Amino acid sequence: MLNADMFFMIIAVVVPLVEFLGIIAAIHAVMNARTSQGAIAWGISLVTFPWLALIFYAIFGRNKFRGYVLLRSSKDNAIQHVIDKCRAEAVEKKLIREESSTSEMALTRLADSPITSFNKSQLLVNGVETFRAIFEGIESAKEYILVQFYIIKDDELGRKLKARLIRKAREKVKVYFLYDEIGSYQLPGDYIEEMQDEGIVTSAFHTTKGKANHFQLNFRNHRKIVIVDGKSAYVGGHNVGDEYVSKHPKFGVWRDTHVKVEGPVVKLVQYCFIQDWYWATSHIPDLSWELQQAENGVEDALIVASGPADSLETCSLMFVQAIHTAKERIWIASPYFVPDGQVLSALKLAALRGVDVRILIPEKPDHRTVYLASFSYYENTLPIGIKLYRYTDGFMHQKVFLVDSDCAAVGTANLDNRSFRLNFELTLLNYDLSFIKKIEDMLNDDFSRSRSVELTDYTKRSFFFKLAVRSARLLAPIL
Repeated sequence: MLNADMFFMIIAVVVPLVEFLGIIAAIHAVMNARTSQGAIAWGISLVTFPWLALIFYAIFGRNKFRGYVLLRSSKDNAIQHVIDKCRAEAVEKKLIREESSTSEMALTRLADSPITSFNKSQLLVNGVETFRAIFEGIESAKEYILVQFYIIKDDELGRKLKARLIRKAREKVKVYFLYDEIGSYQLPGDYIEEMQDEGIVTSAFHTTKGKANHFQLNFRNHRKIVIVDGKSAYVGGHNVGDEYVSKHPKFGVWRDTHVKVEGPVVKLVQYCFIQDWYWATSHIPDLSWELQQAENGVEDALIVASGPADSLETCSLMFVQAIHTAKERIWIASPYFVPDGQVLSALKLAALRGVDVRILIPEKPDHRTVYLASFSYYENTLPIGIKLYRYTDGFMHQKVFLVDSDCAAVGTANLDNRSFRLNFELTLLNYDLSFIKKIEDMLNDDFSRSRSVELTDYTKRSFFFKLAVRSARLLAPIL
């Protein structure tokens, strides 16, 4: 047993050591945090409460996925050779848009990807339509199927997906299955083992892979991708769970959006999957990379893959550029509204120059803290003409934006810090007038199922509600 002298001697050593480590970590946060708010929040907490803050900083404090950065920056690996070959073929076959506006050029440089032509898209509204299309695509597969989701559940929908993949594996179709272990933390091991026993190659994303990543939980792969034979891809907001087909007693109707694409843009989605797969497994599957025009494809499309391995803040800059480009309207649908300073400033400037700025968010929350934080933006947005709408017909989870009649986007990115800086996301931008009109009609229907937010929805609330809102806002940099 420790005597009193030994106990106090240990305390005399440990306490200064923890305080010293807190100061070192605070310096690290100040030097490396991507936002001033994050630097201040971490710096103060690490110096003031190092015993607790050091643990949280080890788990949530980093903003760069270093191992993935090294993978992306390597120019001599097989992945880089794949995309270089595709780009050369796209130029040779004239599958890249020849003329682009300055705004489009900025986005292509940001995405490090060209706008491809001769694509075809099918808008998929809500879960039943989305998974009907995905399952039909899986049934049609002849060579391979690539599957990637943030959340996969072992419920009715999850078992339907598993059964179809197993059936195709038995038909000698190659199946590669990637999931995020944090988003899919409830997925039982026997779900994966059953697929592995049938020859399906599975892997977690491995967000903690690498010596520097053992304790961190920040970097999550939020992408939702299904690719069939390299000819069709399905991307959007749906995960795999019964709630996404409106079979959850708490949420009821689940409002979400996906899109099926065919044409050259599919290979860019496939390249995004392969980067994640290579990070997770150190293996590159044998896939088709020949670029093909979609039958009757006339659409121009761009893929913006973003994440914490990017040298720039790709996701937030995509939103800023889209907002700055808008001359008549910028409509954004997102389940979470916790914009950072630059996105909020862009929205304010758009409203001040007379742009129709509309933000559609849910009335019913799925994450209480983020829901509360959204109220803190009412006083910054509503008085200058930004219109906020709360979707009332169930829960809204779609990630969509519309810029004038020039561009429509469907993807996985939310209006929050996690999507801007911490998650791996994927957004499809479409420049076809017909597709843009479908998005416009879809959003108009959504607005008709929503209520317009009033400033009094916040100002007339109780003191304790406002305190909860402001407290939630403080957590925005790490939400």
